[in-house]
Amino acid sequence: MYLNSKQNTWREFQSELQLDSKRKKRFSGLKKFFIPVLTIFALTYFFNLNFPGIINTHKISNLLENIGNFNFSSDKNNTSDTAGTSTPADNKITKTELRNLLAGNQLLINRKNSRFILNDGREPLEIYTSLNEELQRFMIKKLDMLKTLDRGKPQRIAMVVMKPETGRMLAMAGFDLSNPEFNTCTQGQYPAASVFKIITASAAIENCGYHPATPIYFNGGKYTLYKRQLKERKNKYTIKVSFAHAFAESINPVFGRIGSKYLGGETLQKYASAFGFNKHIESDFPFKTGSIKITNRPYQWAEVGCGFNETTKISPMFALVLSGTMLNSGMEPVPGIVDKVKNSQGKTIYRRKQKTGPRIINAQTAETVMRMMKKTITTGTAKKSFRGFKRDRILSKLTLGGKTGSIYNKGHSVKYDWFTGFARAKKSKEQIALAVLVGHRKYIGTRAARYGRMIIKKYFTLYFDSEQKTL
Repeated sequence: MYLNSKQNTWREFQSELQLDSKRKKRFSGLKKFFIPVLTIFALTYFFNLNFPGIINTHKISNLLENIGNFNFSSDKNNTSDTAGTSTPADNKITKTELRNLLAGNQLLINRKNSRFILNDGREPLEIYTSLNEELQRFMIKKLDMLKTLDRGKPQRIAMVVMKPETGRMLAMAGFDLSNPEFNTCTQGQYPAASVFKIITASAAIENCGYHPATPIYFNGGKYTLYKRQLKERKNKYTIKVSFAHAFAESINPVFGRIGSKYLGGETLQKYASAFGFNKHIESDFPFKTGSIKITNRPYQWAEVGCGFNETTKISPMFALVLSGTMLNSGMEPVPGIVDKVKNSQGKTIYRRKQKTGPRIINAQTAETVMRMMKKTITTGTAKKSFRGFKRDRILSKLTLGGKTGSIYNKGHSVKYDWFTGFARAKKSKEQIALAVLVGHRKYIGTRAARYGRMIIKKYFTLYFDSEQKTL
């Protein structure tokens, strides 16, 4: 605008300048409002188009309802996007708040991407998880193949992998045919079966002085548990084995007698509680541990000690914690799946803090149990699934251990098949803990230990390949 003395007085010119300045400020305020709103609309459209269901409970109408409340002030101290509803840029969220946000069944299982958007009711948050995308997609591909089977397709399956020293979750995948919205990895409703022998063995080592070579005697079948098998007797039919062999072969009468005769209900309860039964682990996502009930009947102590019952129940996540505790020299790992969270302004409002839980057993006990878990792979119940691992290009570079377990449900319609274990590189500190649960239907398909082998090989193939690239 130029001053024309014939047409405008100086006062009129100044008035025009002021009006022009107000228009520019008003336009600038509108830009500050509409650019973020349009950006959110664009992101919402993009994520819904490419990743259906990735944004939880976030609706565009929530933004429209608050348009009238937006403040167009240019005050640099004003960090609110919407009056009375937004999170200040420097406001942090707690682990408890994060756990509540992640309470949805399908939020964490079968994710192909390690990052996703989640609305906390005030603004969209960007969740950065610790999931290993290549391992996760490998496992999901296996699950997709399973669903196409007519024979051998399981009723349900769960697979979880963790770095035990940090608790960082690397993978979580599974399904339940009867409930597609169910997170099979976090639910604690599956019979523990012989996985409980990890706890019984720990208690026997610390309370009875057992070691891997301790001689054990039993009569009858390995996988039965009759009351007569709990009696202290030796005859020409008596079988002698070592404690390590009894663990690796998962011999019920041995662990039943340890539970009923040498430990008793009080000690079994003490160790079950110490490991986390009937308790809550302070993770950043919700999962069940396990439930157990100890009565005053010695035969029930035998059932609990060897896992030969349907009432002691655990989640795959808890089976993972049991193996992780051994790798952590007796310290309980605290699983966590979120590394950090950013708000809509890009500010980090949550960052994972590395933490371990309490000491459950002493380090020597953990080392002894791990030695026996190794025998499960070499000579025990997982031998068939890991056959030839010493000649394998990847598995031969690892120290492997595990514990299997199997039991039918009450109606005998599903046979639960467990594998929980560990893998550690022989020439580095790289290690993982894992757990797999398969609920077989009429036909027994691929066993849990076999899936364990596949997961271990895939993870360490990725690890060794990445090592080669850095050399």
